[in-house]
Amino acid sequence: MASKRLLKRDVNYVMGDIIEAAYIHQVANPKTDNKKSEAIIDEAISEFDDLIKKINAKDVENKSQHFKSIEKELETKANKLVAKVNEL
Repeated sequence: MASKRLLKRDVNYVMGDIIEAAYIHQVANPKTDNKKSEAIIDEAISEFDDLIKKINAKDVENKSQHFKSIEKELETKANKLVAKVNEL
C-alpha cells in the first residue's frame, strides 16, 4: 500500500514535471501562441488539486483500495497531459 505522504509526493512530482515541460516549450518557442501551453498548465493545476482532495478524503473505508485507485487515476491523467504537451 502506498502511504499518503508518498502518494502526495508522486502527484506533486508528476504534475510539476508536466507544468515544467509546458513552460520549457514556451521558452523554447517564444514566437508561438502560448494559449495551448497555458491551458495545459491550468489543467495540470486543476488535476493536482483534485487528486490532493481525493488523497485527503477522511470518509474512506478501504484506504489501500482508495490509494490504488488514485494511483491509477494519476497515471491516466498524467498520460493524457503528457500527450497534450507532446502535441505542442
